[in-house]
Order: sequence, then structure tokens, then C-alpha cells
Amino acid sequence: MYNKVFLIGNLTRDPELRYTSAGIAVAHFALAVNRISRKGAGEGNDVDFINIVAWRRLAEICGEYLKKGKPVAIEGRLQIRTFDGRDGQKRTMAEVVADSMQMLGKREGGTAPGTATEAAPSVAEDSEEVPF
Repeated sequence: MYNKVFLIGNLTRDPELRYTSAGIAVAHFALAVNRISRKGAGEGNDVDFINIVAWRRLAEICGEYLKKGKPVAIEGRLQIRTFDGRDGQKRTMAEVVADSMQMLGKREGGTAPGTATEAAPSVAEDSEEVPF
């Protein structure tokens, strides 16, 4: 059995960074991903909006560096969860739990962007190096 997801798309909104009561960082955002579809006799493109969740240091990196509209590659696993909605109805939600993230496109300074993974070591607070 294998659960691996690779996505490339554009952020639909800035990541929402929060912390659990235990102090663990979690970031939520969504990607707009193009999908080729066959509509009648012609072909067209559809867009899927896929929810992404990142944890710990990867969440902090996403919250700091990702912005709405920027292209990004996400590697992770698909997770289906069930919860009670505000109206008391059971809801089911699919999301991708990110294991790593690659910023795509050019930085504002004109250099290539970097990669971040959940297993990336944290950088000392007095260091000025970027953690990826």
C-alpha cells in the first residue's frame, strides 16, 4: 500500500499559520491545480482546489515564505477525515498532509527559490541563513 501525492499549483490564499495548545505549528492553505478535461467534442481545462496542511517547522516556513498566487510544488500524503459540521451534520474532507515543499518561479531578487521539508533541521536564532 502506498499513499504519495505530488502537486504543482498556485496558492489560492496566504497560508494560515496557527499553533496548537501544545505549541505545535500548523499551516493551512490551498492550491489551484489545472486538470485537463474533455468537455463534449472539445477539450478544456478545469481547476481543482486542493487543501494542504503542513506541520511543525515546515508549517512555519510555509507561513513565512508562501504568498497568494505563487507557484509551489507539494509532496505529501492524502488524508480523508470526518468531523461534525456547525449544523451537527457529519462532514468528510480530503486534504494533503505536506512532507516537503518546493517554491517555484523566481524570487523577487531574481534568484531561484529553495526547498523545505518537515525533517529540515531548525536554524539557530542568531544565524542569518535561510533554513533551506
